[in-house]
Amino acid sequence: MSPSNPTKPARMAVRLLSLLMLLAASLAAGAASEARVVQRPAPVYDAAREVTLRGTVQQVVTARAIGSPVGVHLLVSGPQGMVDVHAGLGLTREAMRTLQAGSPVQIVGAMTLLNGKQYFLARLLTVNGRTLTLRSPGGVLLHQYGIRAGKAAKNARVQTNGDLR
Repeated sequence: MSPSNPTKPARMAVRLLSLLMLLAASLAAGAASEARVVQRPAPVYDAAREVTLRGTVQQVVTARAIGSPVGVHLLVSGPQGMVDVHAGLGLTREAMRTLQAGSPVQIVGAMTLLNGKQYFLARLLTVNGRTLTLRSPGGVLLHQYGIRAGKAAKNARVQTNGDLR
């Protein structure tokens, strides 16, 4: 056997190794492209633009629309017109029962643009005299994606002034 003429098993091993490397590269490329599809841009909260919104809940939306932030949305009407309020996943069961069409609300938060649509990112939500803190003062959701609202409610504590935190 000369070095320039590899044996049949060696050629098969080289071909098999080449095939495995090609398969691994295509799987890695597929996983990378899948990861790009799954990743969703997070809405950006600008605390410097924080305002208080007062209005009436027209609809509570729990089904996610493609391109919108994950979590509960409230369609709130007020002097500024209809606003899509993103409340996230941190609403307690009690808050969900209270939030119905016709409920007056006060919401502290900031507007943002995501996928070409305006959303009001709620930081504090007050309904029936009770305040629920949904985001930190910097706008970070306190109950991150993937945590169920039921779990978040279990961890919430009621303060003496009636605020839910």
